[in-house]
Order: sequence, then C-alpha cells, then structure tokens
Amino acid sequence: MVGARALRSVDTALPRRRVGCCSVFLMLVLIARIAHANPASSPLEVDEIAQGVFVHTGKLLALDEPGHDDIANIGFVVGARCIAVIDTGGSPRIGRALRAAVKSRSQLPICYVINTHVHVDHVLGNVAFKDDNASFVGHAALVDAIARSRSYFLEHYAADFDAPPGADQIIAPDKTVTTTLELDLGGRHLALRAWPKAHTDCDLTVQVNDAGVLWTGDLLFRERVPALDGSAKGWLAALDELSRTQAKLVVPGHGPVAKDLAAALLPERRYLQDLIDGVREDIAAGKSIEDAMAHVGAAQKANWKLWDSANARNVSRVYQELEWE
Repeated sequence: MVGARALRSVDTALPRRRVGCCSVFLMLVLIARIAHANPASSPLEVDEIAQGVFVHTGKLLALDEPGHDDIANIGFVVGARCIAVIDTGGSPRIGRALRAAVKSRSQLPICYVINTHVHVDHVLGNVAFKDDNASFVGHAALVDAIARSRSYFLEHYAADFDAPPGADQIIAPDKTVTTTLELDLGGRHLALRAWPKAHTDCDLTVQVNDAGVLWTGDLLFRERVPALDGSAKGWLAALDELSRTQAKLVVPGHGPVAKDLAAALLPERRYLQDLIDGVREDIAAGKSIEDAMAHVGAAQKANWKLWDSANARNVSRVYQELEWE
C-alpha cells in the first residue's frame, strides 16, 4: 500500500511538473519574441569632433553589400536643454544603435531629429526615435520626397526594416524648412538651410554656430563617388554658395570630416563639371546616352572609390538634364 500511494503521488505530481515546464517554456518564448521585437542595441561608435558634437562615420560600402545600412555619416549635437540628432542611418537597427550612443553620452531629451535629405541611408533609422516626442525636421520638399519613396524603400530594402516591413516605419518630417530655420538646444543654436535642387530636391545643411561645425549632408561626398538624384547644374551652384560658409569643421554625408571646406569641395566640383562638359560634348556630337554612360567622366575614376556603383547612373541623369537645354 505504501508503494501504491508513492506511485500515485508521483503520477499526480507529473502533470503539475509538465504544466510548470510548459509555463516556463511559454514564458521564454514570449520573452524571446519581445526581445526580437525590441532588440537591445550596442551604441554606435562616435567621435566628439567639437564639444558636444558627435559623429559616426559610415562605412565605405556599396548599397548592395552587407552592412549597407551603415554607410552615411550620422550623429548628434548636445545643448544645455536638449539634443538634436542629424540623420539616423539606413535601418531601424542603426537608428537604435545611434539612439543608444546618444543615451550613453547624455540623459537630456532628444528634441529634434533632422534629416538632410530623402535617401534611405539617412532616414530609415528615424523610427528608432518615434517615442522620444522629438520633432522630425527636414526640407519643405522632404515630405513629398518620402511619400514618393515609400514603396521603393519597401520593395528594395525590405530586409533592412524591422519585421514585418511596413510603411509606418518610414517617418516624414513634422517641421519643415523652406529657406532657413534656427533651432535652439539651450545655449546652442543650429542654423538649418534648405537648398534648391542639387544632390536631391530636398537637401538641407546644418551649422552648429558656436562650434563652427557644418553638416553638409550629401551636398558633399568625400572619397566615395558622388551620387546624383537632382540637378548637376544646381549642385554646382550649391557648392559655389556653400563654399562661402564659415566653418572650422565640415561633416560630409560620406567620407572623413574635413577642416578646409574649400579644399574638401574641390574634387566634387571638378567631378560634376567634368560630367557636364563631357555630356555636352557627346550631345553636340550626336552621341547617345549609352555612349555617354560608357566613357564620360572616365578621367576621374582614379579619384573616387566605388566608381562602378554610381558613375554611369550619374552620367545618364546629366544627359537627361542637358539634352534639351
């Protein structure tokens, strides 16, 4: 009888143990799902190039290479009252890592998230800041540019989104700049300027007045071959105007931070002028756009990295711009 009672005790205990094991298993699954939905991020590496001005330098990768969501220069500026983020990277993952970098440096609130233009490598991290009650700031044309780009981003960069990818992860500005705008971070002012059509139709620059730091967005490429989505003639005009800006340090959209703005702009100006001159010669000679794409700008190839990722496309855009001038 003692043995039977012991067996019955074991039998009745087993279901309870199974239930307990199942409960633990389900809890672990739930925790894993929550962690996947809101993954913890290690802070991005950033350099403090001036007091309270932090830059993360993007990688030199083509847009079809692994890690392409981390190719743009992004960062943040700390004031006495709050923080402004300038561009957010090419995925929610990079955005979260940038936010982690911000929080590792300061516990002040993030009051502004500024986008310098529409390209995916600069805006797709915005969603990481949606719960910060920050204003999203951009060129007056950026709202329409993002609306036009949503389906393209979802089609071509779906793997860079949080799963499942959705248009709600692509955040447009709620505060826009038509010409200029000044933002106060508390004892520190940012001067924002909206530019006519150049690299894109929605380029914005940001100057940290007290530190003499100029963020050019993709109006300036260094080392990496420039990518044209706007107007080559407009871009050259913007560079002429931009060269008159007083700046001690220049943060390009891609490539290393520069100390001499005029010198930093010169290679890009030469490149764009060569494209314009070469395409004009081909058009005058009756050559096709395919002919132009095959050779225009070739003399510049040694000066730029990732040449094959952008030059032919740039030439085609310049040809379309100049064909009927």
